[in-house]
Amino acid sequence: MLLLLLLTLLICTSQSVLGRLEESQFADDIDSDLADFDLGIAPRRVPRQVKTILVKETKPHIQELSIKTTIISRYAFTAVYCAMLNRHSAAAEGVFQFQIPAGAYVSNFTMIIGGRVYQSEVMPKEKRVKQDNGNAKNKDSGAASPEPEVEVFRMAASIPGRNRAVFLLTYEQLLQRRLGRYEHVTSLRPLQLVSRLSLDVTIADHSPITDLQVLPLRSDRSTNTATGPNAPKTPAKPEPPITTVIKNEKNVCKITFGPNIVQQAKITTNGILGDFVIRYDVQRDMGIGDIQVLNGHFVHYFAPKDLPVVPKNVVFVIDTSASMVGTKIRQTKDALFTILRDLRPGDRFNLVSFSNKIKVWQPNRLVPVTPLNVRDAKKFIYMLVPTGGTNIDDAIQTGSSLLRDYLSSPDASPNSVSLIIFLTDGRPTVGVTQSISILGNTRSAVQEKFCIFTIGLGNDVDYRLLERMALENCGMMRRIHEEADASAMLKGFYDEIGTPLLSDIRINYTEDSVQYVTQHLFTNYFNGSEIVIAGKLTNNSAESLHVQVTASNSDRSIVLETDVPLRHRQLETEKHVKAATAAMAAGAKTPGSGVAQGLGDALGSIAGDFVERVWGFLSVKDRLRSRLRSQTSKEREDHIQQATNLSLTYHFLTPLTNLVVEKPEVLADGTMAPAPTIPPSAGQAVSTANELPGDREDGKPQKPNEKPGSQTSSLSNKIGKVERRPAKKSITVSKTSADGDPHFVVEFPLSKLTVCFNINGEPGHILGLVSDHKYSGVTVNGKLIGAPAPPGSHKQQRTYFSTITIVVDQPRRAYIEVTPKKVILDGRDRMVLPCHSTVAVDSGALSVSIVGKSNVTVTVGGNIVFVILLHQYKNPAPYQRDHLGFYIADSNGLSRNCHGLLGQFLYEEVGLAELPAQADTKPSSILKVKDRSVPVVQKSRRIYSGTQSVDCWFARNNAAKLIDGQYEDYLMSHMFDTGDWPHGTNRV
Repeated sequence: MLLLLLLTLLICTSQSVLGRLEESQFADDIDSDLADFDLGIAPRRVPRQVKTILVKETKPHIQELSIKTTIISRYAFTAVYCAMLNRHSAAAEGVFQFQIPAGAYVSNFTMIIGGRVYQSEVMPKEKRVKQDNGNAKNKDSGAASPEPEVEVFRMAASIPGRNRAVFLLTYEQLLQRRLGRYEHVTSLRPLQLVSRLSLDVTIADHSPITDLQVLPLRSDRSTNTATGPNAPKTPAKPEPPITTVIKNEKNVCKITFGPNIVQQAKITTNGILGDFVIRYDVQRDMGIGDIQVLNGHFVHYFAPKDLPVVPKNVVFVIDTSASMVGTKIRQTKDALFTILRDLRPGDRFNLVSFSNKIKVWQPNRLVPVTPLNVRDAKKFIYMLVPTGGTNIDDAIQTGSSLLRDYLSSPDASPNSVSLIIFLTDGRPTVGVTQSISILGNTRSAVQEKFCIFTIGLGNDVDYRLLERMALENCGMMRRIHEEADASAMLKGFYDEIGTPLLSDIRINYTEDSVQYVTQHLFTNYFNGSEIVIAGKLTNNSAESLHVQVTASNSDRSIVLETDVPLRHRQLETEKHVKAATAAMAAGAKTPGSGVAQGLGDALGSIAGDFVERVWGFLSVKDRLRSRLRSQTSKEREDHIQQATNLSLTYHFLTPLTNLVVEKPEVLADGTMAPAPTIPPSAGQAVSTANELPGDREDGKPQKPNEKPGSQTSSLSNKIGKVERRPAKKSITVSKTSADGDPHFVVEFPLSKLTVCFNINGEPGHILGLVSDHKYSGVTVNGKLIGAPAPPGSHKQQRTYFSTITIVVDQPRRAYIEVTPKKVILDGRDRMVLPCHSTVAVDSGALSVSIVGKSNVTVTVGGNIVFVILLHQYKNPAPYQRDHLGFYIADSNGLSRNCHGLLGQFLYEEVGLAELPAQADTKPSSILKVKDRSVPVVQKSRRIYSGTQSVDCWFARNNAAKLIDGQYEDYLMSHMFDTGDWPHGTNRV
């Protein structure tokens, strides 16, 4: 529904926004007339510095960036609208880039370029061979965190000359309550001054909104979030950014921010304004919490307050390996000094440091919090010196043993909360180093008696190991960036988990009235946080829903029960949804872009489904966490399938899905390529020159103008998590190829001639097609397979290419092996990709893009491209074999010393001469190649799966005299043979 509304909104937008710009709109003198930029203010009010920046802009200019967010009961819908102008006559690349919170899911992306709409589609990721066998990697190998603070959504597209492009992105997130407040962050980093910039945030809640704050623009995401007497102080009344307007009512708040281009320049001229941060909380009563009901779903917010603090037993396990030297260890010590001061008298604690060796401050015990113990602990911390390697397994085992022994002693409080806070900046290098073994040992040591909270410091951490360790042991993982204020962030993280109020929380609902309830068992509840549960209602006739919460407090068990009147809650929820919609509609009456205002209307129209979308969002998160905790492959696959299905249902871009979008094709003259059309008679469609259509499953060529609905662009590029998806669409390549029986075709563009020849090899022979190992590091070999000749053929057998390997030696060795059924990519890791699926993988030196059952495109270093056709037969005749065709699409990166059956001709020029007729012979043609004369005859050869016919000069007798040396010189010993041409280079 959301996609349809947004798409309709954009298609109906006036031509002044989406269409091709009229020539009269472009002023000859931009200094005096800034009409192109549509600044929204009088040109005379624009300072000369800003005019100069605009005039010197070479990339497309962002005329409008409008961001609208609606937060309904902590669930935020955000729509980003970006209109980009290419004011030059030539086509230019426009880059839309936007940072979104890591916990959010993109739910739609649409482009409108040249008046055409390009709508994204969420697709499941193709399965691939597991790349991590559980072995720990070296610190310097680097790994992206599964939980960074932000993710960058990026799309680059070519914008025709004097045209606008519109980009629309929507994403959704559930705000998490931390330290007694919700925080909503919008990144304002367009990387240039924007003609019209606007941000509108509407907050609507069932409960009254309290403690609303709009902070100054925040440029550093490592800003401290700690609280307490020793935390850095935030100003009592922080000043919001200039032009910010706040309208605060009881249950609805509206915040707008819209600096004009001059006001933006006063903040910064580079377009990096920072984060617009809103913090707030809601009023809550003691009891069962807030339950909202809408359209057959419910969501339950539970955040009790005013409870006595549960004593805790905590072991701090701190990395003191050599990599912690300097700022890391200093900031860690500072944070620990502060944390020790905040320990409560009823708490127990100990300290463990680890590198090659393990050091325990107080062996075999946890000590109470007393001034003397705190002083001695600070001495132990002060004396820590970074040295040696990283023994993660022994450190966890030691900390776990301390907690287990204490919990089994008579001194242990029965209702206390026990936890390990584990900090490291690296990967395991000493002792047990395999991740799977460390995780198994940790589970055995913990025995579900306490939780592990992990902290990764810097860029060299195995974050997947820390995340799994925390998830499997009822904890959380937090990442601290290399450049962040680690001391403040460590203290902030401790503040989140340092005040437990409840343990062993279980929330139950009437058994026969609900289904598909998200996580409802929780080990701990910490002060200032919130538990959120959602589910489906199965009994539509039920008048009430019985809710029971059981938990343990410091000295007693707690049971909370109530019956929730469903009809009454439904009406209340509908009421506050209408209030949010009305607030957005009121905002739309203010001056601004009609399109941006329409985004608010579109968001308002989906608010009626917000409870269901909360359920979908939480359900995906639950399945992804369960996937990481899975102990068997079947259990893991079940969770993956469930999470994938939910992601597709709600159009979420998650770790299990790709967002696929076709990109427009812009011609060399800067205009849009014609839209594909279906010819009156598809059966008579003829392929245009240099186009390579894919094959069908039944072996027949796909028509170049096949029904557009079956195609996606081969130019789709990576968007954050989005995987490049090639398409069943024409691919422009050279005629230089080896295909069929095998028939070789060589195009000589400088000589404007095309030459062809056959190679009558034997099954099992491996032919060297391209040999440039010494220079570009590239070698291509092809293996022949035999097949009977068809009836009536003059040949006894035919041969085809069954396997093609591409070996690359620069900057490091990698290879791709292609067969009609699979592609093996051995680069950074080894992967096996099926040829029936459409998928793309970038492996550093090599990238491969597969169009299912059609073709494989291999790119080496950006300037060498090979295309391999997949010839597959659904019901093959006895003389048919699945085979491959090899085409050179881009040879710019190959050296002039390149050799091989095809490679030797890439930089050659040839000449054609006609010998006069003799008394008893006809005139004949001679091809001049490297001072050799090769008799040739004219022929016509079909290439590109038989869809194109090419006239060529045919050299007989296995290309004798045409190729250097003899056929036997091109036989390779094995598929990965990179042996040099035995007679030196092909230059004369």
